Amino acid sequence: MGKYNVRPDIDAAAEKAGPALGSKREIEHLPSVLWEGETVDMLATGLYGGGNGLVVLTDRRLIFFKHGMMSQKLEDFPFGRISSVEWSGGMLMGTLTVYASGNRADIKSVAKAQGAALSGQLRMRLSAPPTPASAAPGAAPVAAGAVDVALRLSTLDQLRAAGAITDEEYRSRREAILNSI
Repeated sequence: MGKYNVRPDIDAAAEKAGPALGSKREIEHLPSVLWEGETVDMLATGLYGGGNGLVVLTDRRLIFFKHGMMSQKLEDFPFGRISSVEWSGGMLMGTLTVYASGNRADIKSVAKAQGAALSGQLRMRLSAPPTPASAAPGAAPVAAGAVDVALRLSTLDQLRAAGAITDEEYRSRREAILNSI
């Protein structure tokens, strides 16, 4: 997506995402829709709700953001409300389907490599055990089962193969998963 000199995390995510048309305005206005302390991990472009916009994965939520001259659209999906995510890829593009709060959101025309990496990263976030701050009061912590660990490691392998994370990030996250057993 290029260099924008907006913010280090946004610039790094844009650089990883590669070329994309029609997202400059959204990238420049992205800091205005982020929560305080929220950081951007991944960016992609896609079609949602009749408009082409920016798909943003942060450390707290998935966001679809369109900032046009005549209209704007913002829809966010906090991780705690997402029940599942589905990726359906074609030859060049695909559809990212997010199920949240009983609703289904289809973000179409997402570049295949970006969509696969984004859905893998989102699945990994959703499968991670809740942090003590996000756990329900009085709830007993749930131990990660062997199937969960295998799924998380498999997703991590897919992210590295897709180039969505570096070898150093892979080793660090793999170690964290294995230490959670």
